[in-house]
Amino acid sequence: MDIKALTFDVFGTLVDWRTAAIRELEQIGQEKQIHEDWSTFVDEWKSTYRKDMDAVNAKKRPWANIDIFFRDRLEELIPLYRLDCLTETERKYLNLVWTRPDAWPDVSDSLMRLKSRFIVSTLSNGNFSWLVSIARHCKLNFDCVLTAENARAYKPDGKVYQMAIELLALDPGSILMVACHNYDLIEAKKHGMQTAFIPRLEHGPGQIKDQQAEKDWDFIASDLADLATQLGC
Repeated sequence: MDIKALTFDVFGTLVDWRTAAIRELEQIGQEKQIHEDWSTFVDEWKSTYRKDMDAVNAKKRPWANIDIFFRDRLEELIPLYRLDCLTETERKYLNLVWTRPDAWPDVSDSLMRLKSRFIVSTLSNGNFSWLVSIARHCKLNFDCVLTAENARAYKPDGKVYQMAIELLALDPGSILMVACHNYDLIEAKKHGMQTAFIPRLEHGPGQIKDQQAEKDWDFIASDLADLATQLGC
């Protein structure tokens, strides 16, 4: 079936959140004269993401956007990394570090190539306001922004993919889900979407997981530019 739209995972697939977050923490450490392992700080901070989303999906906690998860975990980490000196304003700003990532070098131009032929949309676990901020910060030109917030569930809950299919009003087979996470594509495929896998080192050079396609996805690309070429853009 001909592809009419691409939906993108954002954190990891399109943007390098880790490098940017570590950079900002290092800057804070220099300003406050605090010497800590900021890479470990960021990794520990990000670890709350999955467990809290899973708790929402399992109905073990009420719906909340991911900014709440990250702020709660930030408050737990602050005393462990001697950041008690941060004011409330500074803490709010730091919690928005996830909206100031670096786009992977291949993304911006490749997205424009894809947009010339297809509808391009996010399909992210980030909240709507965060995805808008990321798009502006990284100069990513989407046709629309779809997030887990629309479905009140988190990927890989099937409600997220079904929401995208319904809002785009397309046959699921004409939508290509693009992600660097195999689990994301597994669920998308269950809902009839086509799938494209791009490996990323979002967790740093030591990452082992999601460096290979774990299924026979419709497209396997080295980066977004390669995917655009495969799609004839």
